[in-house]
Amino acid sequence: MFASRRLPLLLLLVLVVAIAARGIVTFGSSKITWTGSRHVSGVVDLAGPDAQGSLFVEAAGRLEVLTTGGELRPFAPAYRPSPGLESYLVLSSGQRVAAADCGWPAGDLYALRLAKPAGVSVISPQGRVSNLVDLQPDGLENGIAFDRTGRFGHRLLVTTTSTTRRATGVTTVEAISCNGLVQVVTRTAPRVEGGLVVAPPDFGRFGGDLLAPDEDSGNLYAIAPSGQASLVVRSGLAHGADIGIESLGLVPGSYSVALVADRGTPRNRHPGDNVILRVGRAALTGAGVRAGELLAVSEGGAATVAVSCASSCRARYIGHGPAPAHVEGHVVFAGGA
Repeated sequence: MFASRRLPLLLLLVLVVAIAARGIVTFGSSKITWTGSRHVSGVVDLAGPDAQGSLFVEAAGRLEVLTTGGELRPFAPAYRPSPGLESYLVLSSGQRVAAADCGWPAGDLYALRLAKPAGVSVISPQGRVSNLVDLQPDGLENGIAFDRTGRFGHRLLVTTTSTTRRATGVTTVEAISCNGLVQVVTRTAPRVEGGLVVAPPDFGRFGGDLLAPDEDSGNLYAIAPSGQASLVVRSGLAHGADIGIESLGLVPGSYSVALVADRGTPRNRHPGDNVILRVGRAALTGAGVRAGELLAVSEGGAATVAVSCASSCRARYIGHGPAPAHVEGHVVFAGGA
């Protein structure tokens, strides 16, 4: 009898904590399941699609192209990132950076260069490799995203989390222009890493901010052009090293499938499957996912929430992937409606 009287109070406390976190985690009845669509040894990130609808696949120190016909072929053999490292990459926005009087060439890929000298490498559509900029990071570069909304001046954003100050989780965010000019946005953001994105203008009060996950806490943060960092929502998923939210992707209006890398990681709690995971549009729509929402996927097991911020921010659990999954990089969307 005593326990039953306390139950409503406990539920109320849970609700208060969720609201205080500036986000509410809810659990719907319709669930999605990520499944393996293509075996790719060492797959670590995906970028695109490009103008032809093809995706770029980074895996174990090499680049490949996945065509709309399902063909996987080698690309840019001169690009040789260190195998085993998370050299995340993004496809050019093709936009102009007015402040630098230059533009991002359409079709170019931009990848974190983690070997010395650290910085950002450029891979052209013809497979030529060049250097955009050298950086002097206090730690490890661990995130990259294009600002397509303009609040950061259409620049390329790179995050680096300090290895000497890991206990306090200090992350530096740098904004890079197409002429290689680098501006520090902040050196005091929370600890973040993974597949970063910039929120669309209608993403509530965080529209145009850099969205970045923290696997250790399970939190999703927004970093404004001023450098101010805010908690968007607590994911409600299991969290910790190699477990918590890692990969983000903004749901477009037209697509047929969502994809994310599931990297083989031996001797890990989540050893991975060396596959590209997929979930179809019909399944996402059935789970209530709409254009403009954010998908956030956990590194361990591909547990997934959909985040919306039309008024207050809310994380809605929508499903998971294979239990061994070890998710890395960005969530990308391919195909037409």
